[in-house]
Amino acid sequence: MPERRRPAAIERLRAWQPTDELASWGVTIGIAALAFFLRLVNVARPENKLVFDESYYAKEAWSLLQYGYEGTWAEGANAQILTGDLSGLSDRASFVVHPPLGKWLIAFGEYLFGMNSFGWRIMAVVFGALLVAATIRLARRVSRSTLVGATAGVLLTFDGLAFTMSRIALLDIFQATFLVMAVAAVVADRDHARHRLADAMERRGLTSLAGTFGPMVWWRPWRWTAGVLFGCAAACKWNSIFVLAVFGIVSVLWDVGARRLAGAGFRSWLALVLDGLPAFVAMVVTAALTYLATWTRWLQTTGGWGRGWGADHPDDPWVSAFGQGLASLLNYHRDIFNFHTGSYIREQTHPYDAHPAGWLLMLRPTGIDAVNDIVPGTDGCLGPDNCLRVISGMGTPVLWWMAAIALVVAIVWWVAGRDWRFGVPVLGALATYLPWFASTDRPTFFFYAITIIPFTCIALAMVLGLVVGPVDGPGRRRGGIIAGVAVGLVVANFAYLYPVLTDQLLPHPSWLARMWLRSWI
Repeated sequence: MPERRRPAAIERLRAWQPTDELASWGVTIGIAALAFFLRLVNVARPENKLVFDESYYAKEAWSLLQYGYEGTWAEGANAQILTGDLSGLSDRASFVVHPPLGKWLIAFGEYLFGMNSFGWRIMAVVFGALLVAATIRLARRVSRSTLVGATAGVLLTFDGLAFTMSRIALLDIFQATFLVMAVAAVVADRDHARHRLADAMERRGLTSLAGTFGPMVWWRPWRWTAGVLFGCAAACKWNSIFVLAVFGIVSVLWDVGARRLAGAGFRSWLALVLDGLPAFVAMVVTAALTYLATWTRWLQTTGGWGRGWGADHPDDPWVSAFGQGLASLLNYHRDIFNFHTGSYIREQTHPYDAHPAGWLLMLRPTGIDAVNDIVPGTDGCLGPDNCLRVISGMGTPVLWWMAAIALVVAIVWWVAGRDWRFGVPVLGALATYLPWFASTDRPTFFFYAITIIPFTCIALAMVLGLVVGPVDGPGRRRGGIIAGVAVGLVVANFAYLYPVLTDQLLPHPSWLARMWLRSWI
């Protein structure tokens, strides 16, 4: 007797997923391990030197270990740290303008390995590899292809910016990893909820919702997971809330689409409320509580910046409503917000200020560290030209330029081709990119784009998947060659730039040959 065919709506709710789950995890772990070891090599170099904003975050992380809040370091403390002298730290509170989670993660490395360059960078290496793994899993789920997921992971592994940010103690690599993981959880929730809706319909013997709203899908563990991860991302840097807002809305719209597919008709729009309110609690409220939890140690202390504000203002409405501790925290956040939006930050200038309009084309990379004019006969410089050592916060240009084109193609494929899958990397890229245009009256830096590149790598991998075509397609061989050449060019370009990403000694002409655009200098 032939197997009974499920109704079309139920089949579409249970969208096909790759069946190579075990093999895909092998691919994921293998590529992530490659990324980890690639980033680990000589990560302590420059040895015991605080490069760029490590001067803030590595020291603040160590202070968190000592006091639970950011203390004040004496002038000249950087030089003392190089000798192992940490006496420059005092318990006098320092005003800092970013939440603590990223610094706590840096602190964990310092706790394990000490206050040295390896200790304050190792967790960036770990999260750089996790970012690659999360990108692979997200790309695979969205594209329904392990090959596309692997391609996205390889592209990110050999991106110069992702590589550099995975080797220094800044907050952005942690933020990027949590954001990609959060978006992956939202997409997983889409699939999970549709399967649960199909199961509920089958249990009721329904082939269609026939104009009714249908059963509620209450069990949404991936949505709660996304809330936790978005909270962690915001606890590294605040601009993560834009991604939460975008994918929170998209998640509910996917619920509307699922019920329309199941036959709910006009009543599918009730999901905006009936599914939207639980989604708000699962994602936004959970993210807020997660964010608050990252301030626990600050709340437990009495010496953090502004910690005593509530006690000093007992009649303030915030104190009456929330108590002294939370009121002090709220006031601290008001001070941080005023810093980021106030006149002081707008009056600052920086030589590596890069307008966001040029980020996707990588027009103005960030100089992380440089030792210039090393004369022949010193530090291994053989001459006849002077040498230098630099760490450039630059992407792999071939990758970024192809990814920028792929992003445009993905927008067209999403909007004109009505393929929701391409909307995920597009929305991820734009939600991490466009908000920066509101901040162009203050210095902005190209390395902020570390949150963009995982999504544009996914877009490029998916576009290359279109080039390769289906398994039985007539042009698959030709498409495979084109995609392989594209990936190969990225790897070769990364290898060529490797010396300027890793503080290697280069004669000045060799460095200049790698500066393809004048704006890179």
